[in-house]
Amino acid sequence: MHDRESMEYDVVIVGAGPAGLSAAIRLKQLAAQGDREVSVCVLEKGSEVGAHILSGAVIDPIALDELLPDWKEDGCPLADVPVTENHHWFLSAKGKLAMPHLFTPGFMHNKGTYTGSLGNLCRWLAGKAEEAGVEIFPGFAAAEILFDEDGSVKGVATGDMGVARDGTHKPDFQPGMELHAGYTFFAEGARGSLTKEVKRQFDLERDCEPQVYGLGMKELWDIDPAKHVPGRVIHTQGFPLNSEVGGGFLYHQANGQVALGFVVGLGYTNPHLYPFEEFQRWKQHPAIRAILEGGRRISYGARVINEGGWQSVPTLAFPGGALIGCSAGFVNVPRIKGTHTAMKSGMLAAEAAYAALGAGRRSDTLDSYQPALEQSWIAKELKVVRNAEPAVAKAGLVAGTVWAGIDMWMRNFGLGLPYTLHHHRDNEGLWRKDLVPPIDYPKPDGVISFDRLSSVFLSNTNHEEDQPIHLTLKDASVPVRINLPLYDEPAQRYCPAGVYEIVGAEEGDPRLQINAQNCVHCKTCDIKDPTQNINWVVPEGGGGPNYPNM
Repeated sequence: MHDRESMEYDVVIVGAGPAGLSAAIRLKQLAAQGDREVSVCVLEKGSEVGAHILSGAVIDPIALDELLPDWKEDGCPLADVPVTENHHWFLSAKGKLAMPHLFTPGFMHNKGTYTGSLGNLCRWLAGKAEEAGVEIFPGFAAAEILFDEDGSVKGVATGDMGVARDGTHKPDFQPGMELHAGYTFFAEGARGSLTKEVKRQFDLERDCEPQVYGLGMKELWDIDPAKHVPGRVIHTQGFPLNSEVGGGFLYHQANGQVALGFVVGLGYTNPHLYPFEEFQRWKQHPAIRAILEGGRRISYGARVINEGGWQSVPTLAFPGGALIGCSAGFVNVPRIKGTHTAMKSGMLAAEAAYAALGAGRRSDTLDSYQPALEQSWIAKELKVVRNAEPAVAKAGLVAGTVWAGIDMWMRNFGLGLPYTLHHHRDNEGLWRKDLVPPIDYPKPDGVISFDRLSSVFLSNTNHEEDQPIHLTLKDASVPVRINLPLYDEPAQRYCPAGVYEIVGAEEGDPRLQINAQNCVHCKTCDIKDPTQNINWVVPEGGGGPNYPNM
């Protein structure tokens, strides 16, 4: 065991996304108002802030208004494109039906929202945080939770650098650094590797429904200027997922670009379903293809999204730390928005930690955080929509949408149906491969639809090849012994980056090959693997995708 240096902070934040950066800024604001110092450190596993940030994104500025009221006049890139049009389409194989605004609750109309790059918003927030005195360390992955003798979270340690695949130390080896804190905030995003551990350690999910997820795949396109309408927002349901949860989006953003993508709920049952190929089929729909023809794809990425809603929010505070943002799961699924709730949760956790530190408390439980959140507009907003995703999952597209719509309308007026629907874990629902026919997906045309490997190339993904594989198997025999005969090893299809392959089948000696260098850190494998045999852990800091404008 090698010695590690340590650094001491009042608050350490794991993840430089909207939640983590908002928490850091709010802590420094409170310190300035109270005329006392609070030391804050933010760790970011991407090569730079924003490198791993991927979202649609249409953003409600309510939290940004609270955090930095002058953001529009202060150079924030989000101010460039306010939403001007909002459309919701039901797609059949060849046609579309536009849903009138009259049929949707007002909170889904996107009035007062903005569309743009969440990565660029995070880069701007990082600048504001550093101006306030926050220390941000990009390229350093938090790999281990540190615990004190009393069982409380003491901080985190970054991963070692320069370790070869066989575990030996290369000439450039550097041991990880320990960061100790009075309070540690986990802001890793959906399905964070350390968040999973802290949930288990403190049994944080004992009183909630299991979290469920969707896999979101996104592309940026430069389109024909004659087709570009800045601020136009389109959401779709239906084709090609007529019996599964999911849908598409297409947002006209700045500089003649559209951000488009497709989300597949990971509770799907058909092991032959191929989420990436469903995305490519969606783009070939006449209504979508008409927008893209004459354009050029410039970027690709993928990331899972929390879809469990209010009933899946775990206990948020524990000795020495708290969950914020998508580590806790505050996405409003019908609105397809989570940035504003993530930011607000970080601000509320910061206020709880600042008060505790001011009272001389460290490493205890921030008991005021969860009650404050439950009294906030986060809770009010998420309670209204809590039955939307499970209604569609249980009843299908048409009946489920009607069911969800009635429930949301009633709750929006303070009524509501007298129940909360439950969830099942996403890995539990796959049928055996022999119970459903394979799905025949068309070959990509290289114009509108593409293959996975050329897509991963556009994500600028890179990992040091001679390092331990970060996609670990609890039992190396399971993929071929169980997953292949029962489910035709679905990892071959659910991974949007082509990480998993079955090789040697034609020779009668099949085995699972893991192309870890392709991994875009979406976390799908950690969630959807039917035997829960795959455990995603962080690679060396700085590895993974490098999204420039996502």
